[in-house]
Amino acid sequence: MLLVIDVGNTNTVIGVYDGEILKHDWRIRTIRDTTADEFNVLANALFSDKGIQRSLIRKIVISSVVPSSVPILNAFCEKYLGLSPLWINPDSVKKLMPILYHNPNEVGADRIVNAVAAYRKYKTSLIVIDFGTATTLDVISEKGEYIGGAIVPGVMISAEALFQRASRLPRVEIFKAPDTVIGRDTIDSIKSGLIYGNAAMVDGMVERMSKEMNSTPRIIATGGIAPLISGLSKTIEKVEPSLTLDGLRIISNEM
Repeated sequence: MLLVIDVGNTNTVIGVYDGEILKHDWRIRTIRDTTADEFNVLANALFSDKGIQRSLIRKIVISSVVPSSVPILNAFCEKYLGLSPLWINPDSVKKLMPILYHNPNEVGADRIVNAVAAYRKYKTSLIVIDFGTATTLDVISEKGEYIGGAIVPGVMISAEALFQRASRLPRVEIFKAPDTVIGRDTIDSIKSGLIYGNAAMVDGMVERMSKEMNSTPRIIATGGIAPLISGLSKTIEKVEPSLTLDGLRIISNEM
């Protein structure tokens, strides 16, 4: 079995694969000040709940945008699973996907993993949108090259910034869009701006990127609120909930 872990700024996603089948996956809060022993307690509870025998795990692949997670997860894997994890970085995947960034080392591991997974599935030019702590739009050429992209403050970051910096605006929860774009109270006005505004941003960015690419790319979305935004977007074609985990699996099989 394969254990894959994607550490994001807000959430950490964990998955266990048996061959190409994702048996179980979990989304937990990213904790920066935990220890390997504490992470083991959490992992043990998750595995036990689903009947996962850790002795059957033969390989571990991790992507992370949180540097402090590296020593913690290294220690957890080596101490409790007896394995050294494979960490994803631009150098480790350059044979699978050329990275055309001016400085490839600046590309986040999660963006690379998403790009690899999307291209392997669709085999065409793509724009991959990941709705995470930041919303990222990543562009892949028809030849399977990572061209570049854009980074936008995520929906939840924007919501929290409004609450913290505008004294009269309340904190809002983003679960569903209001019925109308024109908000009739402050809560719905904030939700409209965040949700409909992000859908419009995506559509506008996709249009501009597609013109620069001089092609008609497939538009794929992933991340926690991807289903919400995709339902309001004119350009998102497909939501791939397990894209990052699938990318880690694909990379693990080819390295």
